[in-house]
Amino acid sequence: MPPLPGSARDEVERLLDRIDSVDVHTNAVCTLHPDALAQAETLDAEVAAGRVRGPLHGMPVLVKDNVDTHDLPTTAGSLALADAPPPAQDAELVGRMRQAGMVVLGKTNLSEWANIRDGFSTSGWSAYGGLTRNPYGLNRSAGGSSSGSGAAVAAGLAPLAVGTETDGSITCPAAFNGVVGIKPTVGLVPTQGVVPISRSQDAPGPMAATVADAAALLGVLAGGPEGGTDYAAHAVRGRLAGKRIGVPRATYWGYSPHADAAAERAVRLLAAEGATIVDGTDLTSMVDFGFDDELVVLLAEFRSGLADYLAGRPGDVPRSLEDVVAFNRANADRELLHFGQSLFEQALAGPVVGSAEYVEARARCLAAGRDRGVDAVLRAHELDALLTPSYAPACPIDLVNAEAHPGACTQPTAIAGYPLVTVPTELAAGLPVAVSFWGTAGSEATLIEIAHGYEVARDRTSGPLPAPTYPTFV
Repeated sequence: MPPLPGSARDEVERLLDRIDSVDVHTNAVCTLHPDALAQAETLDAEVAAGRVRGPLHGMPVLVKDNVDTHDLPTTAGSLALADAPPPAQDAELVGRMRQAGMVVLGKTNLSEWANIRDGFSTSGWSAYGGLTRNPYGLNRSAGGSSSGSGAAVAAGLAPLAVGTETDGSITCPAAFNGVVGIKPTVGLVPTQGVVPISRSQDAPGPMAATVADAAALLGVLAGGPEGGTDYAAHAVRGRLAGKRIGVPRATYWGYSPHADAAAERAVRLLAAEGATIVDGTDLTSMVDFGFDDELVVLLAEFRSGLADYLAGRPGDVPRSLEDVVAFNRANADRELLHFGQSLFEQALAGPVVGSAEYVEARARCLAAGRDRGVDAVLRAHELDALLTPSYAPACPIDLVNAEAHPGACTQPTAIAGYPLVTVPTELAAGLPVAVSFWGTAGSEATLIEIAHGYEVARDRTSGPLPAPTYPTFV
């Protein structure tokens, strides 16, 4: 990522002014850091004294509001945590960003409880933060659950943001808002201090305007070059030649003509850049897999994981999922205004971690998504990655009926715990569409090489996506 053109303080001041004037449309930022300018001044003083902590020194970042910050509220979008003191300490990933010299500008809104509360929820809405809107169409969804992070980067409210994904929660808002999102291998970025859904699937990751910027932030989140891979070093030209990229058309293509057409153009661009495109790489194990087994795993892990997380929060807060359900019922006029908490209630009535039903469901997920899924296809065709459309263009916001998502690309890598890199392709009917590159465990560097190569070819052919214009209706 290029260094700031001026001082960190100047950049933070500019972004605060932009948030003040632009976020009235998007409602992406739910909490601003009152000491953001002071943070920037301290980091500028370090530069003046000859100390630069790394390539992101002085760079502002927004953090999804399910990630702990010791000096800002962490609410997961729920009023149950809105009046609680801030967490006792930063999430480990936030500590890494601060150590790298980044400015925590504030927190972004999200789909409440990262969209695990109800089967008929509205993405981008939380009782604490309100409704986040898509800057490319204010009547269109910003996706979920990292809605504010995606919309904020698209609107230029920050160059970088942190999201979290369990199944689609970085990829969807990245695709809907026309930004880059990287969902890393589960475990690459620590989840300590992140409000949990699933220990098997949760993965915090970066969102940015470009692959190179997202890769630079991933390097910090994953521990920096001293502790692992310098992912930014893989966002360079000339790495596409010789790459073998599979195209699994069954299930993950065919649900959106707009998304398909853009992805076909991406395939042609990659081939023109020297990549080998391999068709007939379908994940037959996923064709009729459904969502039942994954939901058993998520709800069981959420129930126990949430209790563990809440036990460490200071103040008068709920201490269990039962407590949160009771709070919502007692505050139904605000919490249950638009949709219920059916998934919470299902979690309380369902199998627990360690039960036979949970163990068997988890085994079927791994077999379908990992062993007979992504890994089997990559191995059989000697592939470096798979490519699919990400999502259809953003659906209209609907606070009354269930959202209409005709399809998505995220489930196989979600249940396998594998990485996914999402890159915008173009505008379709005025709304962003994207492609996603899938890989096996630990293949982030390869996916970044492919994604960056595609991005360079896209920019040379059609340019980056036009900036959003905040139309009220698309």
